[in-house]
Amino acid sequence: MARITYIEHGGKEHTIEVKNGLTVMEGARDNGIPGIEADCGGACACSTCHVYVAEEWVEKLPAKDPMEEDMLDFAYQPDPARSRLTCQIKVTDALDGLRVQMPEKQI
Repeated sequence: MARITYIEHGGKEHTIEVKNGLTVMEGARDNGIPGIEADCGGACACSTCHVYVAEEWVEKLPAKDPMEEDMLDFAYQPDPARSRLTCQIKVTDALDGLRVQMPEKQI
């Protein structure tokens, strides 16, 4: 399990434990975290689970694959370094302490 902190655009924080094997998106969805819509259910076919990863975590996460890079082009105000789709980040013990912030809106 990993403790992940989801930060709403307005600053409200939600720290939850997410089971290994789930995605960061599933952790948010299963715990009612606002700001991650996940319209495609995790198929990497939309950008409604977009977040900004805390700077100290950018290099610790697996690299983005080409499909995620393409979908991030449709996200609201993507940051080339910090933007990720939470459906593409699998939870492991190594993610304990991960912090992600939601954008102002999902599109």
